Amino acid sequence: MKKLYFVMALLVVASMVLTACGSAAPSEADCTKEDVFCVGLVTDVGKINDKSFNQSAWEGALKSQTDGVADLVQFIETADAKDYAKNIGTFGDAGFDVIVTVGFALGEATVAAAATYPDISFIGVDQFQAWQYDDDASNDVANVTGLGFPEDQAGFLVGALAAMMSESHKIGAVCGTDVVPPVWRFGEGYKAGAAYADGMNDTTTEVFVVYHSDVGFDKTFTDPEWGAQTAKSMMDQGADAIFGCGGLTGNGAITAAAQAGKYAIGVDADQYLTLPEAAPRMLSSAMKLITPGVADLVAAAKDGSIVAGNFTGLAGYAPFHDLESEVPAEVKAEMEKINTGLLDGSILTNVSPVKP
Repeated sequence: MKKLYFVMALLVVASMVLTACGSAAPSEADCTKEDVFCVGLVTDVGKINDKSFNQSAWEGALKSQTDGVADLVQFIETADAKDYAKNIGTFGDAGFDVIVTVGFALGEATVAAAATYPDISFIGVDQFQAWQYDDDASNDVANVTGLGFPEDQAGFLVGALAAMMSESHKIGAVCGTDVVPPVWRFGEGYKAGAAYADGMNDTTTEVFVVYHSDVGFDKTFTDPEWGAQTAKSMMDQGADAIFGCGGLTGNGAITAAAQAGKYAIGVDADQYLTLPEAAPRMLSSAMKLITPGVADLVAAAKDGSIVAGNFTGLAGYAPFHDLESEVPAEVKAEMEKINTGLLDGSILTNVSPVKP
């Protein structure tokens, strides 16, 4: 089975900023009109050009416009968590048809806004809708769809790859806070994948996984200096492959690894395409196919086929790009087998949905 690739070479965010303002509702179109379909996106405290999670979601919104689904797309970057409701409300009051909220931390504010704006479709990226699985119909939310991904599988894939490619048999992962379940699943999946590869190849790999849980949400994903320093500490201990999973924090780790000549592994998107400073040493990326997931749900919202509750997107691993010739044929074959096994259920990560 082919790898689940998605090449995000659609649009460069910087070139599209003219279609979106980061602070106020649009003036280019009247979104209250029935024939004007508007999509708004609200980030968590990260930036829209984080070259990872937020950017991938934004590119999904842009894709819906390119595909002729949306007439207008716009984003608002959240500077402070206390502004969640206000930022969502900016789009709601302007009559937007779809509001995409990006990140686990926006879950509560999204559900609250859905009650205020019952005619708007809300898409919550990385927001699990627990109400779908309980027996209490009174708490059901008819206009919220959570877009989730099997991050543990994506982490598992690159963990196995890192273990098979490591010469020192020491690898690392630098992550955002483990309070966020998807981040925790990435990190734990990475460890599980390395253990799986060790079991296949009769090797023993030491795995360093550090979560930036010592700071608040305003810092955990926006601290590239800490990410770089943590990666350097791991490399000082012999790690020769570093996985960065945590926005700009992870990007700092990835870049530090690449600059040191080690293997760098990206997250969420194919970061070979978004982190040119790390591209020459980018072994792969643990991918959540956020861009097509967002675009598909926006299209479903427009044609009326969107279903409230939870929608599971796809995960995979990115191409080896410049390092293609360094990856042995047997490693490539094993990666294909692991990917197939994860998809058909014959291989399990055994990572729980949330941190115990």
